[in-house]
Amino acid sequence: MTHTVLDIQNISKSFDGETALDNFSLSIKDGEFLTLLGPSGCGKTTVLRIIGGFEECDSGEIHIDGHSATGVPPESRAVNTVFQSYALFPHMNVYDNIAFGLRIAGKSEAETAKAVLEALQLVRLEAVRHKMPLELSGGQQQRVAIARAIVNKPRVLLLDEPLSALDYRLRRQMQKELKELQRTLGITFILVTHDQEEAFTMSDRVAVMDHGRIAQVDSPRAIYEEPANLYVAGFVGEINVLDGVITGRDAQNYTAEVDGVAVVVKSKKDFNEGDLIHLLLRPEDFRVEIMRDLENSPTLAKKFDKALLQGTVERTYYKGATYDVDIILDDGNHILVTEFFDEDSESLYFNTGDRVAVGWFEGWEVVLPHEG
Repeated sequence: MTHTVLDIQNISKSFDGETALDNFSLSIKDGEFLTLLGPSGCGKTTVLRIIGGFEECDSGEIHIDGHSATGVPPESRAVNTVFQSYALFPHMNVYDNIAFGLRIAGKSEAETAKAVLEALQLVRLEAVRHKMPLELSGGQQQRVAIARAIVNKPRVLLLDEPLSALDYRLRRQMQKELKELQRTLGITFILVTHDQEEAFTMSDRVAVMDHGRIAQVDSPRAIYEEPANLYVAGFVGEINVLDGVITGRDAQNYTAEVDGVAVVVKSKKDFNEGDLIHLLLRPEDFRVEIMRDLENSPTLAKKFDKALLQGTVERTYYKGATYDVDIILDDGNHILVTEFFDEDSESLYFNTGDRVAVGWFEGWEVVLPHEG
């Protein structure tokens, strides 16, 4: 069984009367890549600072490898941090930046040189070890900050939005490199970000935060496909929310009325007849056909015999391999549908003003109790 390297128990923290963390608990396994995901002000950076020893919690405890971290200063914890600003020493070259912590710890120059060279090789920066930070690109500076953080082999590496200053292409590249580095080192990584794609690309688990609490912690796939509530569903990707009411039950299948249409939905949750529900569907979950095609093709109509909401295409957005379709349903609700683009077609398959029938792939829906 994998060892728990970090155990956070019921920590709370306030600043000037404002609650930053509210009875926050989380256990993190040895070698795990976990991301704290959420909007600005949700408390994710406060968690990181408390783990690193830069803040003390008002209540609760943190244990690192089974030992309480209460009162233990940052330099005495088996934890290192890569800050958003990288915090490199501008008057030191790359080698000396990485060696700094080892020299402070009293390591011999031979030990230091060996460890620095290993760290430089891991981040592929041997060729620039004599350069100054200002001579490096943003991506290279970020690698130096990581090398400096891992050179003394911490048990936990904390990353406070380390990629936010990079452009999109370099950020994508560094996401892959960070994940590969984490696998190579076997160190527990805890990343803070507000970027869903970044969290999903790198993480074994993601903790979605909301006002100082964890709204859901799970694998990226589970959070995307099985959100625990509307907040999580809305924060991670596009989501369509249809309102309905349960009208009956058969095993794990429910009958419901959604936007005035009788439908069959699947859920492991317990609902009773008359319960109000939210039906959650990602844009790619829908199937859409033009009404005139259904009317002219009995075969197509038979294949498309599930929930049929009707509406009108408002506009389309070309995105390369896919395009998005805004549809206004006949009851006035709007939905967003993602379709694959047919490159052999001279125009988009759907056009503004098309009358369409909308269904979805059975079992892909998420059914939640109505939240008011």
